[in-house]
Amino acid sequence: MDKDSIFPLQGALGYEITQTLFVGKHTLLVEGPSDILYIKAVSGELLRRGRIGLDPEWVICPTGGLDKIQAFVSLFAGNELDVVALTDYAKKGRTKLEAIRQSEILKTGGLFTIADFVSKEEADVEDMFEPECFVDIINNAYGLPNNHALTMDILDAADQNTVRLVKKAEAYFNLLPNEFPTFDHFYPSSWLIQNPQILQEETPAILATLERFEKLCKAINDLKAER
Repeated sequence: MDKDSIFPLQGALGYEITQTLFVGKHTLLVEGPSDILYIKAVSGELLRRGRIGLDPEWVICPTGGLDKIQAFVSLFAGNELDVVALTDYAKKGRTKLEAIRQSEILKTGGLFTIADFVSKEEADVEDMFEPECFVDIINNAYGLPNNHALTMDILDAADQNTVRLVKKAEAYFNLLPNEFPTFDHFYPSSWLIQNPQILQEETPAILATLERFEKLCKAINDLKAER
């Protein structure tokens, strides 16, 4: 079942169940389930290393996309919840992001984009990973054989019209023979949450990835401390 079938959660599960499962006093809204798994996997490794991970009081809630954030926050208005949102960033979504900021539906500083933490003009949660790290996750998750394994050069060349790693990966899988599976945005994050040991390596790519996620976790935690 895809995320558009699951969300909005209120309609599928009902108000009370949604509150119990996905909403807490401190709620972090993200776009989809893969965001949750990536953040939890890397935050867990940061905490294991004695570094800053996401404060466990944050409940991460998938909204189903940027378009649904404003409606979702409005739905829970008046419940005295501390709500922060983290979204992907694409040029076509700039107007929607500004509309959310100007609506002041979120408290000051309560809207982050992945682009705030990476040096790219467009970015998804996958761009928090160094390309080398992301390639390793993809190769392991899908068990790609050597003759079809991703490399950073192959990934970059797959679609030179975008800087977004997930779009490049999607383009590469479209080039593979029919016996290979289609690319699923959720599957690599699902593999990572089950195989977090890949993040325990001390390679430059892993360390840079951890540094980036630590900055994200600290920024979100700091908002909680200020409120």
